[in-house]
Amino acid sequence: QVQLVESGGGLVQAGDSLRLSCAASGLTFSNYVMAWLRQAPGKERESVAAISWTGRFTGYADSVKGRFTISRDNAKNTAYLQMNNLKPEDTAVYYCAVDVGNWNAGTWRAPGVYDYWGQGTQVAVSS
Repeated sequence: QVQLVESGGGLVQAGDSLRLSCAASGLTFSNYVMAWLRQAPGKERESVAAISWTGRFTGYADSVKGRFTISRDNAKNTAYLQMNNLKPEDTAVYYCAVDVGNWNAGTWRAPGVYDYWGQGTQVAVSS
């Protein structure tokens, strides 16, 4: 059974930093994309960042480029999202997700491509 468990969310002030972690278990695939998506109240879920198996390829939403960094440690089956210079508009529930396929620059933004999801961790940024 695949499980994705997020941690690291919290309440911070604008300009602060947070690092989210996603611990994966039960994945028997040797090649999968890991991603972070978020959903703010009243808005659709959107992809924030994604990373290929080797880390060679990454993708970021325009709204977080230059502020967020995605990384992964395959030995620990863990992905990370370093979030710097947080803004109130970053407030959302952040989800970790896995796509059990190869990196595809054309599809990583689509929430529908992801096969497994975590339960989410809340990030709240006050102004």
